Amino acid sequence: MLAIRLPPEIEERLEKLAKRTGRSKTFYAREAILEHLEDLEDYYLAERRARAVAAGKERTIPLEEVMREHDMAD
Repeated sequence: MLAIRLPPEIEERLEKLAKRTGRSKTFYAREAILEHLEDLEDYYLAERRARAVAAGKERTIPLEEVMREHDMAD
């Protein structure tokens, strides 16, 4: 279960959308979360990896090397 508070203007927009389409506000809130959750996960993973590379804990791999390893080189 999840309960969230939204700014009044967003709540109003969500309410109007729900009324116009016959769907619930919960449906649209769920859709928005599902749509953006993967992007957020990717962002934070990339941020963590960038910090690790900058700290010398991880290294980058040149594209050419990846292509060779997977038999994709020209």
